[in-house]
Formats: sequence, C-alpha cells, structure tokens
Amino acid sequence: MALLIFLIAMAVILIAAAIFSIMQKDLLFAVLGTGVVSLILSVFFYILQAPDVAITEAAIGIALTTIIFIITIRNTTRDENKYNDDHINKFKNEKDA
Repeated sequence: MALLIFLIAMAVILIAAAIFSIMQKDLLFAVLGTGVVSLILSVFFYILQAPDVAITEAAIGIALTTIIFIITIRNTTRDENKYNDDHINKFKNEKDA
C-alpha cells in the first residue's frame, strides 16, 4: 500500500515537473524541470527492476544533458524579453499601417 502511494505521488510530481518545464519562459528553469523529470523516471525504472536503464537515465538524462544545456544557456545572451517586446511592437506597427 505504501509503495502504491509512493508511485502515485511520484507520478503526480513527474507530470507537474513536465508541465512546469513546458510552461517556463526562462530556459534555465525549464532545463532544471527536465532534470527533475529524468530523476523521477530513473527512480521509476529502478522500481520496475531495470537498474541498468535507471543508471543510464541518471547518467545521461540528469547529469550530462542538464549540464550541457546549462553551459549552453550560460554562454548565450538572454534577450527573451527584448525580442518579445520588439516583435510585439513590430506586429502593432504592421497592423496599424
């Protein structure tokens, strides 16, 4: 019974983390959300008696992919708000003309 409650709670957290990752405008938080999704998936794989898949998911999904994305985000400029404002103003100007 306790295992069932644990699995349901983990599934709810998994879905919430996936939705959080999709809805985020900040790329860093979206990447951290996908890291949480990978962590929960590796726990599910371990519970399903697939430890080799769980270790691979932990190594690739949590560690390697998340680190590569964070390094990439850190090395790029973060002008999301400027781009959105410029794009909106350009659209308004085209609509008025």
